[in-house]
Amino acid sequence: MMKDIATPVRTKAILEKYGFSFKKSLGQNFLIEPNVLSRIVDHAEVTDKTGVIEIGPGIGALTEQLARRAKKVVAFEIDQRLLPILKETLDPYPNVKVIHQDVLEANLQEAINENFNDCEEIMVVANLPYYVTTPIIMKLLEEKLPLKGIVVMLQKEVADRIAASPSTKEYGSLSIAVQYYTEAKTVMTVPKTVFVPQPNVDSAIIRLLVRDKPIVEVENEEFFFQIIRAGFAQRRKTILNNLVHFLPNGKESKLKIEETLEHVKIDSRRRGETLSIEEFALLSEALDKGLFNK
Repeated sequence: MMKDIATPVRTKAILEKYGFSFKKSLGQNFLIEPNVLSRIVDHAEVTDKTGVIEIGPGIGALTEQLARRAKKVVAFEIDQRLLPILKETLDPYPNVKVIHQDVLEANLQEAINENFNDCEEIMVVANLPYYVTTPIIMKLLEEKLPLKGIVVMLQKEVADRIAASPSTKEYGSLSIAVQYYTEAKTVMTVPKTVFVPQPNVDSAIIRLLVRDKPIVEVENEEFFFQIIRAGFAQRRKTILNNLVHFLPNGKESKLKIEETLEHVKIDSRRRGETLSIEEFALLSEALDKGLFNK
């Protein structure tokens, strides 16, 4: 068995050999604890039938653990300086392909078509750079890729927001956006001490299992999310206040918005953070269909 990349000694040796220095702008924090990495792979339930997309492989610590269990791993790395390192560290694993590209600009559907035809399921597994966590997760979900799920390490605070329930301080538009598409659960917390360089905050691993269809049915998805963003625009304000101030033509439509809230039996004095996804769906459908005109 090969020596794990993710030990403090081996990581240090690889970085020194290549004279690699961390770029703060890329949010690079490498894991130096093999047990945490294998737990991530466990939570993703990766088998020899799984195709895995990894984002930001770094020096290949997680990639290696994935490659030992998955059928195929396709890793997107934005930092050109890591390519020669990955070429060496992942050399023993012929089932890994590294693509030098910013995942936010990548055509992921195309990558899936090209690489995973012989895989029964596709998972995204990654230690995400903190500064682009949310845009990456939303891209994966909004593009409606044929994924079984997403298991990623991210800032604990963001994981808490994603998995939050109504009427908690963490609950917000991000919670609803992610839970609309997936079942979200934080599966473990990871201390900052197992990273190099050490980040300022603890991390968590979140598992998002993609739903067969969104949790609520809305005809106008774009409008639904617009209502949610407006509902949380100022957390201390009531749902009525927020809709009036943050919807286009909200001020002119105040009476109609009030009538609609009454129609769907939502108290206009409630705050957005107390509304469930189902209530937001009911409200957006009613506003969109203009039930208040009747």
